[in-house]
Amino acid sequence: MANLDMQLADKLKTLLKQTALSVTEQQQQQLVKLVSLLNKWNKAYNLTSVRDPQEMLVKHILDSLVVSPYLQGDRFIDVGTGPGLPGLPLAIINPDKHFVLLDSLGKRISFIRHAVRELGLTNVEPVLKRVEEYQPNHQFDGVLSRAFASLKDMTDWCSHLPTENGLFYALKGLCRDEEVQELDGKFAIKDIIKLHVPELVGERHLVILK
Repeated sequence: MANLDMQLADKLKTLLKQTALSVTEQQQQQLVKLVSLLNKWNKAYNLTSVRDPQEMLVKHILDSLVVSPYLQGDRFIDVGTGPGLPGLPLAIINPDKHFVLLDSLGKRISFIRHAVRELGLTNVEPVLKRVEEYQPNHQFDGVLSRAFASLKDMTDWCSHLPTENGLFYALKGLCRDEEVQELDGKFAIKDIIKLHVPELVGERHLVILK
């Protein structure tokens, strides 16, 4: 297993060099450990359809990290986080920001709790709930979702979560015009950013709404 971790560490370095992200040595070790944990749990709990740890680095870790430069504020919620994506990788490289990771499936939240302990993260709060039932004590600067729902569903179900100036960050493959047209009039697209994920086949976009 140590050998696999070394291969993953080398691969992660290669991928990060193709981005403008600055990730410390310790954070890189945490990211590799996260992939190892995900790989181990995946065999029993089927948390992700990606089976190969090397592929997880590209499709899960880098795909989450590339959003980091666009995050504005300190408090974020990752809705429908699945096994903690993009929330866990973002929390690792943004120790000064706080992330609530919300999912309605117990096995996913169990994995996140385990990962948080193993990685020694103090800025992550896993929550087992459906988003429409979740009533936070504080609103959030940003509401994140990756492959969670259409833009309309995301904004309708999560409209109680952002602060007055808070933003929605939707990680998408393509952003289709019809999805934008379905939006409720009180939400506006602030930006659509084409993301570069090293070695990822297919397009990725970050849609920012307010």
